[in-house]
Amino acid sequence: MIAEIVSIGDELLKGGKVNTNASFIATALGGIGVPVIRIVACSDDEDQIITVLSESLSRADLVLVTGGLGPTRDDRTKKAVMRLLQRSVVENEEAFHLLASWFTVRGRTLPDNLRDQATIIEGSVLVPNSVGTAAGMIICCGERFRNSSLVLMPGVPSEMQAMMRKTVIPFFAGQSTTAILHTPVKTVGIGESALADLIAAVEDALPVGTTLAYLPHTAGVDLVVSTAGSLTEAVERDNRLVVDAILSIAGRFIYATGETTLEETVGRMLAENSLSIAVAESCTGGLLASRLTDVPGSSAYFQQGVVSYSNEAKILLLGVDRITLEAFGAVSEPVAKEMARGALERSGADIAVSTTGIAGPSGGSGDKPVGTLCIGIAGKKSDGSIAFSTGTFRMAGTRAQNKQRFSEAALREVWTYLQEVVGPVRVTG
Repeated sequence: MIAEIVSIGDELLKGGKVNTNASFIATALGGIGVPVIRIVACSDDEDQIITVLSESLSRADLVLVTGGLGPTRDDRTKKAVMRLLQRSVVENEEAFHLLASWFTVRGRTLPDNLRDQATIIEGSVLVPNSVGTAAGMIICCGERFRNSSLVLMPGVPSEMQAMMRKTVIPFFAGQSTTAILHTPVKTVGIGESALADLIAAVEDALPVGTTLAYLPHTAGVDLVVSTAGSLTEAVERDNRLVVDAILSIAGRFIYATGETTLEETVGRMLAENSLSIAVAESCTGGLLASRLTDVPGSSAYFQQGVVSYSNEAKILLLGVDRITLEAFGAVSEPVAKEMARGALERSGADIAVSTTGIAGPSGGSGDKPVGTLCIGIAGKKSDGSIAFSTGTFRMAGTRAQNKQRFSEAALREVWTYLQEVVGPVRVTG
């Protein structure tokens, strides 16, 4: 079984919205052994929808469509499919009950002009919408389209995701004869080309059915090892062999094999070793503290964060020496060190990390160009003294990209420090 994904909506073609739905659907299908061979974005025009769906149904066994099921005039997916399959719609009793209940729990009465949200194309299997109003459906498209299946779902991510988890994935789970395994390999501190050179021998010797994808992002690059085959045990074995081979060569740059983020990895290391952390930020403007506290349970290890953007704030809140600022400038390792020391001493944490830099687009100089970042780490030693480490890094990007990269670099330095304190840790899963 092979699948295609069709995402409908003019906003996707105008750049107004990122197509996260397709990513979610492809990942979910991969989990049940259904590979996606194409992803298409289509306008809200009925004729265009019919053309795209006809093409997809001629190739794929399963076509999943998101968008265009709402109650407004630009929601034309259902009408297009009715024309394509030459079928009418019928009101579904279960869908109507869910729709009426959706309004009742909100103290409202279902308007007559929204009853259409409970209609499905004749011959469909209802995909209940437990989050919103528009009913989804699974349609067998008949001999004209090789009995391929068409799945219609709303474009609202929360509604689509609930439908996929509760109905669509269970419905198709037993119909695939292929096993697929994707293993993310998360790296820090190495660029795409350098990583490719490092693991070239592994890539040259990939088992049949295994591929290796490089996924560069704002803060670095990740890998995905994908293996497909008819036997689950063989797929798992070959996938594991490749992942292990990458770890043996590039392990010093790898913090997780799975969907774990760097902040989750750092948080787990802190929590499992009963360590606490404080942050002192300038150029990242609170982003580092935000990422650390995005992790559930972070109250167990996150002590406090200080955003000391101005020189006066650095002096007042963190005790940075004015002489140090005047001698070296705010963006310097000596200032980063004093910021980390101040955060450590004032918070009572076990570890403190500081960031001071130039995010841009202005403010750079010849010796400190835009993208310059200085990081300080301060950590309590068993004898009561404080260990320090500092570093200067250069980034290239927009202001938003630089801030993201700065925060990633700071987390990487904390991860590296913790590796030395508590020993090598790599999160799986």
